[in-house]
Amino acid sequence: MTLLDDYRPLPGTHDEVFDDDGTVRPALAKAFSAVARRSVEEFGRSQELAELALLNQGVTFSVFNDQRGTEKIFPFCLVPRPISAADWATLERGLIQRIRALSLFLDDVYGEQVILAEGRIPRELVLASRHYLSRLRGVRPPGGVRVHISGIDLIRDPAGTFRVLEDNLRTPSGVSYVLENRLVSKRVMPRAVDTARVQRVDHYPARLADTLRSVAPEADGDPTMVLLTPGPFNSAYFEHSFLARQMGIELVQGPDLYVDNDKVWLRTTQGPRRVHVIYRRTDEAYLDPEVFRKDSVLGVPGLMRVYAAGNVALANAPGNGVADDKAVYAFVPEMIRFYLSEEPLLEQVPTWLCSRDADRAFVLEHLHELVVKAVDEAGGYGMLMGPQSTEPEREDFARRIRDQPRRYVAQRRVELSTCPTWDQDRKAVVPRRVDLRPYLLFGTQGPWVLPGGLTRVALLEGSYVVNSSQGGGSKDTWVLKP
Repeated sequence: MTLLDDYRPLPGTHDEVFDDDGTVRPALAKAFSAVARRSVEEFGRSQELAELALLNQGVTFSVFNDQRGTEKIFPFCLVPRPISAADWATLERGLIQRIRALSLFLDDVYGEQVILAEGRIPRELVLASRHYLSRLRGVRPPGGVRVHISGIDLIRDPAGTFRVLEDNLRTPSGVSYVLENRLVSKRVMPRAVDTARVQRVDHYPARLADTLRSVAPEADGDPTMVLLTPGPFNSAYFEHSFLARQMGIELVQGPDLYVDNDKVWLRTTQGPRRVHVIYRRTDEAYLDPEVFRKDSVLGVPGLMRVYAAGNVALANAPGNGVADDKAVYAFVPEMIRFYLSEEPLLEQVPTWLCSRDADRAFVLEHLHELVVKAVDEAGGYGMLMGPQSTEPEREDFARRIRDQPRRYVAQRRVELSTCPTWDQDRKAVVPRRVDLRPYLLFGTQGPWVLPGGLTRVALLEGSYVVNSSQGGGSKDTWVLKP
């Protein structure tokens, strides 16, 4: 029996591989054939080999509130998530349009604030955001780039339409799993990857290094670039060390750096070396105890002074979180029209803002059928899944919304698309819900999209939660060549 003989798509969802008539979608048929014709037993052995490879490579993430232990292997399903060349071309155009508009918005709100003055976005909505840093108004980042690395979360609705769920413009994580997943797929199923003609992803670290190098303040010879990590107790520490190693740059913590004469210096055994670019994976609240949290031991005292003087580039720029705000998200289509004079190429999810009286009244009345999100939370936290919630949970969220209406938005639950996924217990392939996080790099030469991204999968039957911290896993995303 071959792998997909007993597979049945989940009714009411868009299946990423199978058409409504139960056949593999024509654009994917050739690419998926090498996977589909494997036997269940053969695929089960390959899945075990893939998991062993990830274990041996130490591909982990950390969850510190889990009693089963903190260090975990990121669950991986060897059945890939394919995307046709035509679908990807459409996505790529939409993602580039979106990141251009968001970048112009950040320049504007930390500059002249024209979009606010013209009332296209409510002034109070933006300026009251917890992540808007008014002290940075007028500060121009080196190279003029604010969003060097972004991850845009997408879902696919039952009609097969990609929709943006949220933007990640601060310290987006997960790209290391994209690269490791591909390595494992090629190692365990080399013929299938070759047959599928999949676009490569292994050049991401080199492209990232070029992006960072492009925004370096004037340097004698090669600029010094470092990756600033909070340390090994951070949940994404594997990724920090992986990317630093792949780019050939120093992985540093706050005490490794210091400020002198309005420049940042790295302590080395050969003496101090000037640092030109810091790829920061430390939250901005901890970046500089002189400006942000006074008790931070993770940052570098005086760092923001050097940044404001234009003597060090920070990727991503501090203050980007205002564009991540889930209430500001509702206005991204308006940003595209305002700054680019274009219609949005990517759809969004219709959103109610609890700060508006009429929206709030509707949300409170329909909590049982809506998904409520805190505007400044991520990773599946601060969320009410209305259709699966209990009465006490809804009462709790109703109280929170009344107390802090600006902090909450609501959306209808979109039926996520599904993808064939290996179920270890059943030893069978079953439909499970997925999302997609493509990664974009933006240097002085403009934006570039990594062909693929992180497909996250809800491994539990019936689940909509794909976050690794909440029990989700990942897949290799196969963007097919034209």
